[in-house]
Amino acid sequence: MLKYLAVFTCLATPLAAQEVTSATGGVLRALDKISGQTTDIEISAGSAARFGNLQIVMADCRYPAGNPSGNAYAALEVSEAGKAGTLFSGWMIASAPALSALEHPRYDVWVIRCTTS
Repeated sequence: MLKYLAVFTCLATPLAAQEVTSATGGVLRALDKISGQTTDIEISAGSAARFGNLQIVMADCRYPAGNPSGNAYAALEVSEAGKAGTLFSGWMIASAPALSALEHPRYDVWVIRCTTS
């Protein structure tokens, strides 16, 4: 019984959040599914870029403090030219691109890394 109590106590203890640092921008990779061509897109935080008929806005890019080459998290908003509404709005995670993905019949976009300079 004491074993179970010890295990449940450990599981119920909150995990420490990883410290993150905001970057000056980030690098995304975009795929045109029809042509098979990939393009790396460098965007400054707060700026926008175009890929095909997609408009991609990066609000923020964060990475683990002290590890700029670590896992990147980017806050993105993606819309399509000539169409109302937003296709994607949220955080994309470099290590798990399928976790929060852009759903588009022609294009895929995912985060590669944050830029620090």
